Amino acid sequence: MLEQEVKQLIIDALQLEDMSVADIDSDAALFVEGLGLDSIDALELGVALQKRYGISLSADSEDTRRHFSSVRALTALIETSRKK
Repeated sequence: MLEQEVKQLIIDALQLEDMSVADIDSDAALFVEGLGLDSIDALELGVALQKRYGISLSADSEDTRRHFSSVRALTALIETSRKK
């Protein structure tokens, strides 16, 4: 399932060895609350998404903030980009 794949990508890209896929709630916030990621994590995750799925995101875009809001939002972005 793509959501599981995205969760594993987050764990691998950000070296969150103490977390498992089951620990990440698909609807929880990725930044501040939820996983508590920061701007450096966002850059690393953005690079990992680009390498894995060919998705290019603008750092200062409102759309990017929305896509990075949760695992479910990232999954929707990947699915949309695959249909193009």
